[in-house]
Amino acid sequence: MPVVDIPGSKSITARALFLAAAADGVTTLVSPLRSDDTEGFAEGLARLGYRVGRTSDAWQVDGRPQGPAVTEADVHCRDGATTARFLPTLAATGTGTYRFDASPQMRRRPLLPLTRALRDLGVDLRHEEREGHHPLTVTAVGVEGGEVTLDAGQSSQYLTALLLLGPLTRKGLRITVTDLVSVPYVEITIAMMRAFGVEVRREGNAFLVPSGGYRATTYAVEPDASTASYFFAAAAVTGGEVTVLGLGEGALQGDLGFVDVLRRMGAHVEVGARSTTVRGTGELRGVTVNMRDISDTMPTLAAIAPFASGPVRIEDVANTRVKECDRLEACAENLRRLGVEVATGPDWIEIQPTAGPSDPSSGLAGAEIKSYGDHRIVMSFAVTGLRVPGISFDDPGCVRKTFPGFHEEFGALSAGL
Repeated sequence: MPVVDIPGSKSITARALFLAAAADGVTTLVSPLRSDDTEGFAEGLARLGYRVGRTSDAWQVDGRPQGPAVTEADVHCRDGATTARFLPTLAATGTGTYRFDASPQMRRRPLLPLTRALRDLGVDLRHEEREGHHPLTVTAVGVEGGEVTLDAGQSSQYLTALLLLGPLTRKGLRITVTDLVSVPYVEITIAMMRAFGVEVRREGNAFLVPSGGYRATTYAVEPDASTASYFFAAAAVTGGEVTVLGLGEGALQGDLGFVDVLRRMGAHVEVGARSTTVRGTGELRGVTVNMRDISDTMPTLAAIAPFASGPVRIEDVANTRVKECDRLEACAENLRRLGVEVATGPDWIEIQPTAGPSDPSSGLAGAEIKSYGDHRIVMSFAVTGLRVPGISFDDPGCVRKTFPGFHEEFGALSAGL
């Protein structure tokens, strides 16, 4: 039975870096993810004057509750959405002028609901080219706090950024949310803030965050549940068995809920105290599933949908259109390249069965997968490649964003399934 060692969570590592930088004292992060996104976040902190010491299995961060150590900085956020959204928010707590830019891919992704909210809180934030997009400059004098309204229907990261900011303001924050997507990611944020000494309260649609700052701690980063989805899906489509250590009943990440989708489709799933096991049963049923809260795993399900016995319909995933690429259309286009019948709408995709789960030849034709530079498209269709010979990728290396060793690890797993 293959046991897979999944790297640390990208979402948790990014939040932990923000919290560690903001905390009073030295924080040790155990088993953080080392990838292009998280290295970019750590490099951004260093540009802002924070000390980040990195070894192979732990990072140490000297916190500065008063904000960045420098009064001027130019930060490149690479492809990282958490870097691009969290670091300008952190910089606003200091005193100085801080410029942020990002890759062409990240420049396309929206920021406006967050930057509007920051401006409503008195932050001097200027977009240099397109309103609501990078590059931008923050002229910081600290943040007073108070009440603010936010639309987080496009990305929960907008709310996370403001929640993380709250304890660093002079008066605390009351954030009223008009719409919210990917709720489990907000729950991760609140649980992690608690570990750093801050309790967030909810009153209906409002989040109440006290002032007073964070306290340093030692924080262990759990494995990435979104990344684990590819290995769980591999077991489901091959009839094999995969166990992921470090993700169990107490896991913070909502994306572990992907195994419940596999269970509905016919896979055997066992969630223990500290591990999760998925075993394929030779059956994959069609399913209609709302993936609003676990939308990062939408491509994983789309990539195995052709092997189900009935149609697979994924609903309420409009936010996947503003990720690293338009993931909904990217999945549809690549499935069609393989010979799969697909229909899409504004927030849904429906995939027709092309080969039953027990058909070893699948009937699908291999093709080059167009990645759009999106790590999740490549990793998802690597699972399809377990059943469809001849699949290749135009940019296999883009997995470095979250899992630089993915192809080696996945190849080792497939050899044992």
